[in-house]
Amino acid sequence: MLFDEYRFRTGALLKNRVALAPLTNKQSHSDGRCSEAERRWLRRRAEGGFGAIMTCAAHVTSDGQTWDGQLGCFGDELVPGLAKLAEGLRTTGTLPFVQLYHGGARATPRLTHTQPWSASPFDDAAPGFVPPRPARETDLERVIQAFADAARRARDAGFAGVEIHGAHGFLISQFLSGTVNRRTDRWGGSLDNRARLARCVTQAVRSAVSSDFCVGMRLSAEDGGWACGMDLDESLQVARWLAEDGADFVHLSLWDVTRNTSKRPDQHPVTLFRAALPSDVAIVAAGNVWSRTDAENTLARGADVIALGKAAILNPDWPLRAAEPEFEPERGPIEPHALRELAISSPFADYLRTFDGLVTDGR
Repeated sequence: MLFDEYRFRTGALLKNRVALAPLTNKQSHSDGRCSEAERRWLRRRAEGGFGAIMTCAAHVTSDGQTWDGQLGCFGDELVPGLAKLAEGLRTTGTLPFVQLYHGGARATPRLTHTQPWSASPFDDAAPGFVPPRPARETDLERVIQAFADAARRARDAGFAGVEIHGAHGFLISQFLSGTVNRRTDRWGGSLDNRARLARCVTQAVRSAVSSDFCVGMRLSAEDGGWACGMDLDESLQVARWLAEDGADFVHLSLWDVTRNTSKRPDQHPVTLFRAALPSDVAIVAAGNVWSRTDAENTLARGADVIALGKAAILNPDWPLRAAEPEFEPERGPIEPHALRELAISSPFADYLRTFDGLVTDGR
């Protein structure tokens, strides 16, 4: 099943059920242009057999940037670089996707030169955190249009689809949150109101592109990392609404696909979301997938596609190698020089050192 084709309801065909998850890599230019290093990193995984390649989170407005060296999709001047990336990926037989996002409260003032904004003001103990101002109606109108414009650019550049980032405590997740979002207007309070931004963005993106272009959203099903105030049953309802709004897939960021939900310890999130969604809306699942067994067990629970993160960083040929009976993926830590051999440049290697167990301290 892992190596079977999968056809989205748009008609787009995956050659297998394995995707590269969208991963922060800090390899592009300071103005958001796609760099050769970013193209090389993604192309290497495409050559390794991944059925779909998702870019890192690409900001849809200049005030939504969070990291140095972040890919952008906020201006038409970025389309040529994106087109070169998409063309290089498509020649391998993979389907290329752009992940679209806005950092909200997690945008970095040093990079954006403005105060972050979010659903509501709040503080955080993270070093350098700047409390956000509350979003104005004009901010929300602007960012909804910006997501739609970015999707159009991705389509024009030759990508097969976009994934809207609604997880991990970024802007859309901040509005969905029952704790971060303390608004009392039509953008806060009830779930209907807190989900309004996610739904308006999805509807705007769907309207901006053709019916054969894939549109999906990544969700945090429950609390985890920066995503706080996320309730399982609310996330299930949001997923149902997104399907009504034109989403072709929902990407579940689970952190660990082997674990059941916190709210219902006897039930697995993939099974719950599969039951909640129409059969023609795909479920992409990610979260500490290393082995073929991890992937196939997740498919058996109802996922349609498996997205690999750390395993894909250290094993660029994972889809090709996983068919071998004796395949054991590299789990790290590995030497920095080995990362260069995996098409990972110095900025990305430095970032990977912040994760325990991936990279040694050597040079």
